[in-house]
Amino acid sequence: MSSISRPFALVPRRRFLGVQFGRRRSSRRGIGDEVAGTRPYRPGDLIAHIHWAASAKLSEARGTDEFVVREFFAEQAPRVALVHDRRPGMAIHAPPSPWLDKRAAAETAGRLIEASAAAEQGEVLSVDGALRHPVRRRREDVRRTYDAPETSLTVALEALVRESRVLPTGSFVFVVSDFLEAVPGRLWMRLRGLGWDVTPVVVQDPLWEQSFPRIGGVVVPFVAPGSALRSDVWITRRRARGHAAANERRLTETIGRFRRLGFDPVVVGTSDPDEVARLFHGWAARRRTLLRRGA
Repeated sequence: MSSISRPFALVPRRRFLGVQFGRRRSSRRGIGDEVAGTRPYRPGDLIAHIHWAASAKLSEARGTDEFVVREFFAEQAPRVALVHDRRPGMAIHAPPSPWLDKRAAAETAGRLIEASAAAEQGEVLSVDGALRHPVRRRREDVRRTYDAPETSLTVALEALVRESRVLPTGSFVFVVSDFLEAVPGRLWMRLRGLGWDVTPVVVQDPLWEQSFPRIGGVVVPFVAPGSALRSDVWITRRRARGHAAANERRLTETIGRFRRLGFDPVVVGTSDPDEVARLFHGWAARRRTLLRRGA
């Protein structure tokens, strides 16, 4: 079976007592694992829910046979917000280019996230960087154009924060972008403060954005995203080394900044569905390990 056909588990970064991986409890009583309290027995209650120790104490105190049952918080499926960066820079290197097809990589990651949420009967809130407000819509209705302004990711995240009531604490927020355009630090702090489980999905070309080719003494044609104008740039070996060091440092700093915020980023440098799935299954496996260590 191909790994892309097997959705990854939505494993929370922090354990909620009695709540399964990827699940959260609601404030209402119902079927679940987390004890919400106790109440007197009523006809129809399950014998397995009787709190025998509490029943014995109450019976002794009152001198009659009294039974107390446990109540549980009902489990609810997880809610997921999927934020897509729709700047032109997220749609470069389409086939037949030999470099990373960033649009395909981002869309592949998005489809896998949606499939994983659906596997747990979760709701998905699609937040498109080309829109000014988050909207609920079917995937086939989502605008797939990549012509949003450079600040669109910041605008989308700000809109999500303004409408935070649609996402309870513990919800998963996946942000798909190359993060080459800075998002204000205050905004990341606000996202963290809302108690959401934020996962940045960093989509960057391994050769040209995560690093830089070890070339020198050549002319490289560059075209700005969304533009047809070409610029021929002379690249020396020294300049190539400088670009590589700068890009590698930028990626390291980006990942480090997210981890300091308590986020768990996934770096995607491929559009191959099986490879993208492998990265997200690795993300889930790491989280399971951390939860077990903290148990």
